[in-house]
Amino acid sequence: MQNKGLITIFAILFGLVSIYQLSFTFVANKVEDSAKEFANSKFSAEQPHERDNAEARYLDSVGNNTVFLGIDYNTAKEKELNKGLDLKGGINVILEVSVKDILKGLANNTKDPAFNQALENATELQKDSQETYLESFFKAFEALPGENELASSDIFFNKNLEDVIDQGMSNDQVKPIIQKKIDESITSAFEVLRKRIDKFGVTQPNIQRLGKSARILVELPGAKDVDRVRKLLQSTAQLEFWYVYKFEEMAGFLQAADTKAGEIAMAKSAPETTQVSDTTKTVTDTTKTEDDDVSKLLGGQDVKDSLANDNKSNPILSKMVSLGSQGGPVIATFRLKDTADINSYLRNPQIKSLLPNELRFAKFMWGLPESNPQLNGEEVTALYAIKSEKDGLPPLGGSVVVDARQEFDNMSRVVVSMQMNGQGAKVWEQMTGDAYQNQSQIAIVLDNIVYSAPGVTSGPIAGGRSQISGNFTVPQGQDLANVLRAGKLPASAEIIQGEVVGPTLGHEAISSGIMSFMIALVIVLLWMIGYYGKAGVFADIALLVNILFIFGILAGLGAVLTLPGIAGIVLTIGMSVDANVLIFERIKEELAKGKAQKDAIKDGFNNALSSILDANITTGLTGLILLVFGTGPIQGFATTLLIGIATSLFTAIFITRLFIDSYTKNGKSLPCSTSFTKNLFKNVSIEFLRKRKIAYVFSGIMILISLGSLFTIGLNQGVDFVGGRTYTVRFAKDVNSQEVQDNLIKTFGSAEAKTYGGDNQLKITTKYKVDETGTDVDEEIEHMLFETVKKDMPADMTYEDFVGDREGKTIGRMEYYKVSPTIADDIKKDSFWAVFGSLVVVFLYILLRFRRWQFSLGAVAAVFHDVLIVLGVFSLTYKFMPFSMEIDQAFIAAILTVIGYSLNDTVIVFDRIREYFGEHPSWKMNRIIDVALSSTLGRTLNTSFTTLIVLLCMFFFGAESIRGLLFAIIVGIVVGTYSSLFIATPIMYDTVKRKKVEDLIDKKEEDEVALEA
Repeated sequence: MQNKGLITIFAILFGLVSIYQLSFTFVANKVEDSAKEFANSKFSAEQPHERDNAEARYLDSVGNNTVFLGIDYNTAKEKELNKGLDLKGGINVILEVSVKDILKGLANNTKDPAFNQALENATELQKDSQETYLESFFKAFEALPGENELASSDIFFNKNLEDVIDQGMSNDQVKPIIQKKIDESITSAFEVLRKRIDKFGVTQPNIQRLGKSARILVELPGAKDVDRVRKLLQSTAQLEFWYVYKFEEMAGFLQAADTKAGEIAMAKSAPETTQVSDTTKTVTDTTKTEDDDVSKLLGGQDVKDSLANDNKSNPILSKMVSLGSQGGPVIATFRLKDTADINSYLRNPQIKSLLPNELRFAKFMWGLPESNPQLNGEEVTALYAIKSEKDGLPPLGGSVVVDARQEFDNMSRVVVSMQMNGQGAKVWEQMTGDAYQNQSQIAIVLDNIVYSAPGVTSGPIAGGRSQISGNFTVPQGQDLANVLRAGKLPASAEIIQGEVVGPTLGHEAISSGIMSFMIALVIVLLWMIGYYGKAGVFADIALLVNILFIFGILAGLGAVLTLPGIAGIVLTIGMSVDANVLIFERIKEELAKGKAQKDAIKDGFNNALSSILDANITTGLTGLILLVFGTGPIQGFATTLLIGIATSLFTAIFITRLFIDSYTKNGKSLPCSTSFTKNLFKNVSIEFLRKRKIAYVFSGIMILISLGSLFTIGLNQGVDFVGGRTYTVRFAKDVNSQEVQDNLIKTFGSAEAKTYGGDNQLKITTKYKVDETGTDVDEEIEHMLFETVKKDMPADMTYEDFVGDREGKTIGRMEYYKVSPTIADDIKKDSFWAVFGSLVVVFLYILLRFRRWQFSLGAVAAVFHDVLIVLGVFSLTYKFMPFSMEIDQAFIAAILTVIGYSLNDTVIVFDRIREYFGEHPSWKMNRIIDVALSSTLGRTLNTSFTTLIVLLCMFFFGAESIRGLLFAIIVGIVVGTYSSLFIATPIMYDTVKRKKVEDLIDKKEEDEVALEA
């Protein structure tokens, strides 16, 4: 090997840089451990929020203090090795910006029937389509009967788009303009979300738009407050300022609405048209005697008590908690759980018609929920009536706000102060002047919720300064100021895929991952020494250097280390060993031929190089495809796998060579074996081809069983592919999963509960309301889940304790994962293309490398064989295995890994066969193949054994969440080793045996020349 000095210097520098990059992680962990100790010394485990605040204050106070080699905590935190959600805990969501809302906005909220029908039809098309919403809209619009033009004055030829769209444009001319406007709106939404997240306070947040879609990925490692994050991400920040009606102006209507609602309810049970008609007349008269109604309603509690048990005849007032006060903006207060019913009454056309002419455009809105001590802490909310005109637009919108910040008022309450621009200041001065003169209030409304409705007591407010109050906590005030400052989203955004991992689960994953990693590493290190002696020591050193390089590169690139990523590193250990095994086995062969040790080492490395490159390139190709099509943790798996392949090649080919050359330069013997392994596999001669028919029959039976199971039993498709919600719930004691499942089925209609890890932990999956999204739906289902499992929880556990995320949490909801059916279809499609694409790419690579389609056919047939059997095993066993065997994105990663590993084995076997064609042109083909397979048997079994040992350590000692992935890879390696010997090679033989071998010899010589060049 030439340029040893240069390689040595490069390796040393690379190692030092890796250590430097990892030093940031060391510093960050050291300071954070000190912060935890400080917080734990001040507050008990029963005070999680106080402990979190104390820890945050400690870190903030020491952030700029130098800790090690001039590195301070703030710098270290920015450059530390990023840990994924499954290791650190946190929140990961995919938001989909509503293209439907953007289209409505571009069309100026038109009432055009064709446009609105096309929107509804597009929504239906999206349920079973892989198209974007915009493509579905265009298709639905053109499918409508008649000559419908996008550029008509009722649709996109309006004041919003008159600069870019002319009325005479065809639909094909309008489409790209609308597409551009949609892209601009989604980019705007991305920037708004990025600004909000930058101020949220988590370290190493990640936000990215997924391709050209309307989907935005947001990862917040370490975030614990799920509700806060949901509101931050989904709040459109639609700020509006409205005049508000006083209580006495709406009191008469409230009485009339209650009476009418009672009539409607009574009519449903015993309809009598004459009675309803008479009463309607009375109600209409009642609305005219406002003063009488006010006096009745202002009777307050007496009225409410008299109606409390008369729900059917007084369905509105009987739900009322309290009345508003005269001169105030609150009409009445209701329980939060009753607001949906009250809304349905107020929206009823018969009830709305009771509004007097001067109030006919009134809009009803709710205030912020508050806890009511008189109702045992149950949440209540106030009802407001907003003064609106026919156009429904507010006198002043939030676009005029140029700055917002959280502050404290003179009563030490949290408020949000806003500064408006010149135009807003002028309107605000006018509005506050009117309110002062009329002694009325102005409602400050955010996303259709009234945050406050203050009166004006000191005249018009000049300068554009205003405040929002609403019993905020400091984080709530900060978030509100944040979203106002960042601006509003151009359209609503729904969470279509979400994952919440509690910090406790993350710490457990790190512990189990490190333990399994260390056990696997020690076993491999000892095995290499026991099998190859001193050469094994050199391989071990190269392996340790390889691991240092991998972690150093991950830290330097800012890549995210995930639990599947750790599995990828562990798998890399096996691949790194594989390269050294290939080299040592070739050196032993050259020594057996009688060559001098120096020549044997040189030829051993040279002869192994072709096989090592082929094997790693095929695995690397599948890793690249996984990187392109995967998301989140799966991309982490692909990243570590690809980095590991590159570093393994470098350390095996160069680092190991440096040590071996240095050791043997003075003539020291290096047999690459021990007394136990010296003659192992030395004289093995197996007639593999004679057994191929038996292998065909055996494999055929296995494939038929697998196909039969797949068509009858099927696969346990996870929520990644079908949509739904999955919860990891940990109990204080062992529970009966079947009993819990039966209770969940009663609650949700369909659900599955399976033991996940220990008997005190379940993985619960439900498709209840899978088509519905939104924070309220998520909260509703989590409440239902809590009520169902509450009997198996401690008696004092509250809902907040159940869903809360904090370090040290030992029971409750530990993890949450949600996928909507829309994105589930896309994940399934991407997974199919990932597997199919990897097979095509590998077929083409082998065709290019070996120059004959028969080799490609054998390799791809073996891969199909392996994949079908792995699928069959999962289909046959998923119902009774004590761990999750769902078919999800992690399983697809496992399948691609199996493909890569199977091809790795097959390519090495093919490479040896092609080599023997050149060395023994007079031999018959079946002899060449049998001898070639026998000569690789030691390497094949050794590599498979070490890789299986590594994976089994991860399987038994690693985290529960990747057990299914590891099981698939373990099965795949066993089957892949078998198929390389008994399927791939025989199929190649049966399709090529009548051809002349001279072609293969020529191809081998051409490849050797190319490699030397």
